[in-house]
Amino acid sequence: MKINNIFNNTIIDNFEDAALEIFRFQAKNNSVYNEFLNHLKVDINEVKQLNQIPFLPIQFFKSHQILSSKEKIQQVFLSSGTTGSEQSKHYVTDLKIYKNSFTKGFELFYGPIKNYTVLALLPSYLEREGSSLIYMVDNFIKKSNNPKSDFYLNNLDELYTTLTELDTANEKVLLIGVSFALLDLVESYKFNLKNTIVMETGGMKGRRKELIREELHKILCEGFGVEKIHSEYGMTELLSQAYSKGDGIFQCPPWMKVMTRDTEDALTLLPNGKSGGINVIDLANINSCSFIATQDLGKVYANNTFEIIGRFDNSDIRGCNLMVL
Repeated sequence: MKINNIFNNTIIDNFEDAALEIFRFQAKNNSVYNEFLNHLKVDINEVKQLNQIPFLPIQFFKSHQILSSKEKIQQVFLSSGTTGSEQSKHYVTDLKIYKNSFTKGFELFYGPIKNYTVLALLPSYLEREGSSLIYMVDNFIKKSNNPKSDFYLNNLDELYTTLTELDTANEKVLLIGVSFALLDLVESYKFNLKNTIVMETGGMKGRRKELIREELHKILCEGFGVEKIHSEYGMTELLSQAYSKGDGIFQCPPWMKVMTRDTEDALTLLPNGKSGGINVIDLANINSCSFIATQDLGKVYANNTFEIIGRFDNSDIRGCNLMVL
């Protein structure tokens, strides 16, 4: 599989073929995934359709080195994790794939990043090492080629001034922030933004009480003076992101697909419109694992959009504890 092929327009018509090709490659070259398939007694040669591909539980990124490549590891991305919990580790052997994925993915939905001033309010991510989100946004800031693009930590006064000046000057702005920090900002200042995309990356990171999306977006819409709050859906274990332009309805780039599984039987996929566990196919993960059963709960719609409605309460995904290594 030539990875560059997944980022061109032909992947839309050939997604299943590409996914099956990557499945066969990873089934043979990823020792952890191979052992997982063996525990399930899966005959690789009998997997001929997308819905027959087993998804690796995301917890394996905490306990195992998930690799399908023998190339040198260029970067290890780490999940935030809570105090005392084990972090997920995504070993990346080709950062060009990640850069390709997040650049083309963003520009597919929003146009060239060079057209934006990028203001990033991501304190919980900046305060630790190994964040894939910081790596992506740092790249966006550099690609914007705008001296006012920058990260903000505790300097909210400066952010308020910069954001207000840029928006008033009719500059296109992308304000990307973690939920609790965006709430902190609108509690301190009142905005009436006309030219700014406000994008939340989710999560209170233990700083605030968790809010349902509708409540969070209502507060942020009022605080920023915007009609919609945009959202980014990504995670340490993925090299691709889905985006929502409002109401929590996400779209994937052509090389990424979301499916739902039965919460009682992890190996059974659900039809569109049924709530279940979120499974993600990320073809950009060719050198790790492209088929991941996440701990998110959601719903997929007929037009391939999806929404996230929560997370599993239990620490392990039910029905996926098939390997004790």
